[in-house]
Parts: sequence; C-alpha cells; structure tokens
Amino acid sequence: MLKDITLGQYFPGNSFIHRLDAMIKLILSAVYLVIIFLIKNFYGYGLLAAFTLFTIIISTVPLKFVLKGIKPLLWFIIFTAILNLFMTGGTVIWQFGFLKLTKEGISFAVFMMLRIVFLVLGTSLLTYTTSPIALTDGIERLLTPFGKMGLPTHELAMMMSIALRFIPTLLEETDKIMKAQMARGADFQSGNLIKRAKALIPLLVPLFISAFRRADELAIAMECRCYRGGKNRTRLNESKIGYPDIIACVFVLLFALAIISVNKAG
Repeated sequence: MLKDITLGQYFPGNSFIHRLDAMIKLILSAVYLVIIFLIKNFYGYGLLAAFTLFTIIISTVPLKFVLKGIKPLLWFIIFTAILNLFMTGGTVIWQFGFLKLTKEGISFAVFMMLRIVFLVLGTSLLTYTTSPIALTDGIERLLTPFGKMGLPTHELAMMMSIALRFIPTLLEETDKIMKAQMARGADFQSGNLIKRAKALIPLLVPLFISAFRRADELAIAMECRCYRGGKNRTRLNESKIGYPDIIACVFVLLFALAIISVNKAG
C-alpha cells in the first residue's frame, strides 16, 4: 500500500509539460482545481476527463503510474461516496429504516468521487513533471508580493518543497521499518481496523528518529555547501516565461470557457 503513494515523486522527462515554467504550472494547476468544483453536470466531467487524459499523454508520464496514486485513497473515496449517497435529500428511490437512497444522492455521490479522483490526478501531475528545485523557485516567485510585507518567502517555499520531496523518502523508510518488524514477529495484517491501527504505533518512534536524522543530515549538507537563501541567492537556470507557457495558458483558458458553456447548456 505504501508503495502506491506517488505524491511528491518526480518523473524526469523532456515533454511539453516538463518544459513549462514552474510558476505557470502552479497557477494553471490552481485554475484546474477551481474548474473541478465549477462543473455541475456529467458532460463537464466528460470534458474534464478528456482534458486530463490529453495532459497525461503529452506529459509522457505512464498512465499506470498516474492512476497508481489513486489506489491508497480508494477506501476514503468509497466512504465519501456512501456518506453522500444516504445523507442527501431529494426524490426517494429506496428506503430501509432511516436509510434513504435518493436520485440527487446518487448524482452527488458520483460527483464527489469524480472530484476527489481529478483532484489527486491534477496535483500529482504537477509534482511528476516539476523538479523539487523548479517547484521551490515557482512557489517563491508566487510568494514574491508577500516578501514586500516582510514574510520570508524563500524559506516558506523551501519548506513546502522539502516537505513534498520527503514524502516518498519517509514512505520508503516506513516500509523498511515495517518489514524489519515483521521479520521479528510483528503482525500488521490480521485483526480488525482498530487492531491494525494499534499495531502501527511501534512504527512511530523509529520513524520520528529517522525523520529527525534525515533532517539533521540535510541541514549539515546545506551548511557544508554554503547554502544561503533569500535575496542574494543566485540560480543556475533562470526561469523565463516563453511561448509554450502562453500556449498552455490559452489552452487552459479555452478549456475553462468550454466548461462554463457546458454548465449553462446543462
């Protein structure tokens, strides 16, 4: 299960999506997330599915790798769907005691499932096609206006990118600790959900120790390389907005207008 979590991983490549400016990708990703919540009918979600699939194809990231990130959230998606299925009022189709299945509940449950799936796909594709360094620079440039207010924009951007970068590392460390404890007789598979949760408690201490050790090693490595963030920091590759970024913005704008028109038609 831990190996299925792909958030924070970077898939190297030289596709059109990879070459886009990191700040533009962050803005377009935010627009994409807003569009997901603006859709009001299944025609819009069909258009969104086609747009997402097209984006994945031109990014050259394997579709199986992208869909793999949804697997750890399956139980959460199912739970959310069931919750909305029976908690939404409207035209009753089936009733058993206090449980009511409505026509509106079915539509809303499907909408919620699709929203979660597309949210995961959109945010995951951002980290798959953007290196940690480029992501840090993009976040820092977005936060530049806040720097005039005295906020440490570079430090905030660095913390967010390091947090994303360390997700796969900590998951790999957790998997190693689990296998080591299973070799010593620990059982993480049998029992109900509560017992499984209790069995994971012994993982916390070695995992926290490992996380603090890695953080200390990272700090020492940055100090040894005389790393200094902030205003005087120079970059090996300066980010520039080019024609590919303009094309991507126009394409997403047209897609947003198409979603709005589909909503009105529906």
